[in-house]
Amino acid sequence: MRTSRTVESTSNGPRRRGVRELLRGSVRAGTPRRAHRTALRAVCVAVLIAGGALPPGATALALDDPSRPPAASATPVPPALKPIDPAAFQAAVDRAAKKLMVPGAVVLLRTPQGTFRAIVGTTERGTAAPPDSGDHFRIASNTKTMTAALITLLAQDGKLRLSDPVSAYVAGVPGGGHITIADLLKMRSGLYNYTMAPELSAALDADPAKAYTPQDVLALAFRRPPNFAPDASYEYSNTNYALLGLVAEKAGGRPLARQLQDRLFTPLGLKGTSLPGIHDRSLPQPYSHGYMYGKTAYALIDQPYPAAMSEAARTGKLQPLDYTHQNPSYATAPGGVVSTADDLATWIKALVTGRVLNAASQQQWLRSPQAEDPAAPDGQKYGYGIAYQRFGPGAAMYYHGGELPGFNSFIGHDPDNDVTLVVWTNLTLSPDGRTTAQALLPTVLNQIYAGLDLPTA
Repeated sequence: MRTSRTVESTSNGPRRRGVRELLRGSVRAGTPRRAHRTALRAVCVAVLIAGGALPPGATALALDDPSRPPAASATPVPPALKPIDPAAFQAAVDRAAKKLMVPGAVVLLRTPQGTFRAIVGTTERGTAAPPDSGDHFRIASNTKTMTAALITLLAQDGKLRLSDPVSAYVAGVPGGGHITIADLLKMRSGLYNYTMAPELSAALDADPAKAYTPQDVLALAFRRPPNFAPDASYEYSNTNYALLGLVAEKAGGRPLARQLQDRLFTPLGLKGTSLPGIHDRSLPQPYSHGYMYGKTAYALIDQPYPAAMSEAARTGKLQPLDYTHQNPSYATAPGGVVSTADDLATWIKALVTGRVLNAASQQQWLRSPQAEDPAAPDGQKYGYGIAYQRFGPGAAMYYHGGELPGFNSFIGHDPDNDVTLVVWTNLTLSPDGRTTAQALLPTVLNQIYAGLDLPTA
């Protein structure tokens, strides 16, 4: 469930690489891999895309009306943005996706110039079923943006305080009397990341249908000592958000899925977004299958592909496994939500622009990102379920990423230039081990922003 490994994460899906990984190294937060392996800045500085063969089914860039070019926007285009050429945009995504060998990918871009969609490949290997921005997929650690927003809403309602110790809501947390809700939100608790526990990935491989409760996965973390004292450092850990799910249920008095639906999904019209129950391995129609080479550990604990395995995948001697219906209950609050690109674009813009929180809470949320590395105060920052980074002249985003076995994704909004970006792929890692949605980012950002020339070879 890495977040977006720094523009990397998710979901995580749930790896430790999370959002910052997204950009940094091809962003392997959400729901898991080096969830933060690639941060936006890292990505921008040096994300190279590996080579391979493009699957069948690539389609031309689609706009709201693909039969004609986009109409001129009535809104002035900020000088930081390039004019979007739909054909060039599609061609650039095609080339990058081919090198990554992803079966399918969707890039949804909204700017003052209009809405653009680059569609590549297929939702199911062996078929010619092109993906769509309305297809459902597992968003992994992008879920953290939603869990954090719910916690902030509960604080706004007076049902909890961000300065409260987690022990006031969840018993048995090591050092829980000294870990605040804010520490959990900002990945500063020091608690061991349960998705790094090798017994979890082994159990998932042995029984992909097995259901997990939050208590089950927290027990994996609590068997290990904390990595540092509360608020002494930053470390991406899905344990923080598993706890926040329990905090939300205690403070809000209702199941997490119900609160997310009532407080976030329904008010914003996110009809394709839901948090499945722990026994539900299905995806709503229409949906994409999700693939990965090899065992679950390659996504959850950043175990690198052996050279021979990478070569076999690159040459087609090794085929990816279908992880579509592996039970994602181990990732619930950190990375269990199912959504669509259309819904995620609506969600991340609403969250960043103040449609979710009241004015005071919104300002607190916007100011929450804190430098992950004190020695680099202008580098990537992580706050209340959100990362922030400036990656070029006039270009900065609030963003997150997600990675789970089968899927990789990125969501971001740039409020200065009114840019919303969603990228998802149905292959977790390319044959050379890059998180695929994050590896697409330099290509996409080069198409959007003037003055950027990020390496994409």
